[in-house]
Amino acid sequence: MEDRSDSFTTTGCAWLRPLSDLTGVPLDQVNFIICQLFGLAVAFWFRLSLSPQRVSPALRHAVATLLGVSFVIFCFGWYASHVLILTLACYLILCTAGVHNVHWYTMLAAVGYLTACQVSRVFIFSYGILSTDFSGPLMMVTQRITTLAFQVHDGMCREPDKLTPEQRRLAVISKPSLLEYLSYNLNFMSILVGPCSNYKDYAEFIEGQHVQSKLKKLREGSPEQNGWDALSEPSPVPAVCQKLLVCVGCVFWFFTITKAFPITYNVDPDFISQASFINRLAYAFVSIQAARPKFYFAWTLADAIHNAAGYGISGVDKNGRVSWDLVSNIHILEIETATSFKTFIDNWNIQTGVWLKSVCYDRVPYYQTPLTFVLSALWHGVYPGYYFTFLTGIPITLAARTVRRNFRQYFLVSPTVKFAYDVVTWAATQLTICYTVMPFLLLAVEPTLEYYRSMYFHVHIISILAMILLPGKPRSSKPEKHAQHSNNNVKGE
Repeated sequence: MEDRSDSFTTTGCAWLRPLSDLTGVPLDQVNFIICQLFGLAVAFWFRLSLSPQRVSPALRHAVATLLGVSFVIFCFGWYASHVLILTLACYLILCTAGVHNVHWYTMLAAVGYLTACQVSRVFIFSYGILSTDFSGPLMMVTQRITTLAFQVHDGMCREPDKLTPEQRRLAVISKPSLLEYLSYNLNFMSILVGPCSNYKDYAEFIEGQHVQSKLKKLREGSPEQNGWDALSEPSPVPAVCQKLLVCVGCVFWFFTITKAFPITYNVDPDFISQASFINRLAYAFVSIQAARPKFYFAWTLADAIHNAAGYGISGVDKNGRVSWDLVSNIHILEIETATSFKTFIDNWNIQTGVWLKSVCYDRVPYYQTPLTFVLSALWHGVYPGYYFTFLTGIPITLAARTVRRNFRQYFLVSPTVKFAYDVVTWAATQLTICYTVMPFLLLAVEPTLEYYRSMYFHVHIISILAMILLPGKPRSSKPEKHAQHSNNNVKGE
C-alpha cells in the first residue's frame, strides 16, 4: 500500500526508510521510536529553557501543541487530520452545548468518530495491522476529550456535595480557551501513545504549580511540616534513567525472546493436532509473556518523556522520595506477580482503567462492570478479537469475585498456607490472562475460535459454573467486610 517515491505514506514520513531497511524494523515502528526519542530530548529542553519562571503559560501551551502536531504528522501523514478534526469538532461542542449535556454529546461524538475511523482502519490495513497506526493517537485524544467534558460538567453543572471526593478535586469550573484545549489534547508528551491525564494536573504543570500542588496534599495531611515547604523542584533525571533502563531491557527481550515465540503459532494446525493440551497451554503462556515487553517499552518511554518535562509527580513515598508515577501506565512487577484478575487489570494500562472508571463505571447506575467492558472494547476498535477478549472478561471477572469471596478466608490461617494459595492463584491468574487476551492479539474470528476450540473453552466453562454454583454472598463472611470489598473492586477480581 506504500509508494516508495512519496515523502509520506500510510506509515507517515518516509525519510527514515533507509534506517528501516538497515535494521529490518518496519517503518512505522522506526518513525514512532525516533519521534519518542526526539520527544525525550525535547522534554528536557522544554523543562529547562521553557520553564514557567522563564516564559508565559501561553508560550508553553503553544510550543507543546506545535510539537505534538508535528509528531503526529511525521508518524501518520495525512491521517493525522483525523486527530485534528476530532479535537476541533469536540471543542466546538464544548463551546456551544449546554453544560448539562456537554459530556454526553462529547462522548457520542468522540467515540462515534473513533469507531468510524476504526472501521476504516480494518479496510485500510485488514488484519495485517501495523503495530502503530493513526487510530492510536485518536484513541488517546478520545480519552482526554471525554475526560475534560465530564470534568467541565462536574465543575459547572453539578452540586459539589453530589460529587465524589475525586470528582470534586478534578472538577473544571470554567471552559478552557482554544489554545489550552489544543495543548491538553495534542501536546508532544502524550500525542502518540498517551497516557491520559487530568486537565487540572496538566494546567498546573504548564503554569508551574505542579510540584507545589502535589506536595500541598502531603503538608495538609501531616501534623508536621517535615521540610516539604522548603523542598525545591526535584530533578526527574533519576526517574527518567530508571525508566530508560526498563526500556532497554524490553528492547533486548523483544529481539531475543519475542520473535522466537510468535503468537500465531498458537493456532498453527500442525501444532494444535500434534501438541498435547499441557504443551499448548505452556506455549500460550510463554508467547503471551513474550508479547508484553513491547507494551512495557511504549508506555514506559512515554512516562519517561512526561517526567523529563517535569510532569508526573504524584507526591512523596513513605521513604521521603518523590514519586514520579502520576501518569504511569503500568506497574511491571505487580503485573508479573499478580495473584488475581483484578490486580492484573489494575496495573495494566492504568490510565485507561482510570478513564473507564471516571466516565463509565462511576456514572452509570446499573450493570457497571459489563458496560465498562463494552466501552473498553468499543474504544479499542472493531476487530472481532477485541470483543472476544472483553466479553470473555465479564464472566471471568464476576466468577473471580465469587470464588475469592467463597474461599479466600480459608487460606489465611497461616503464612505457609497463604503462600501456597498465592502460588496457585498466581498460576491461575496468568493462565487465565493468556486465555483472555489471546483473541486481542489474533484479531480475527476464525483464529480466535480455533484457539478456543483447542483450549476446549475451559475458562468459559469454569467461569460460568462458578457463577451458577457458588453463592454470591457466602454466609460465613461478615456483611460489613463484603460491602467494603465490593466498593473497592470496581474493575473486578
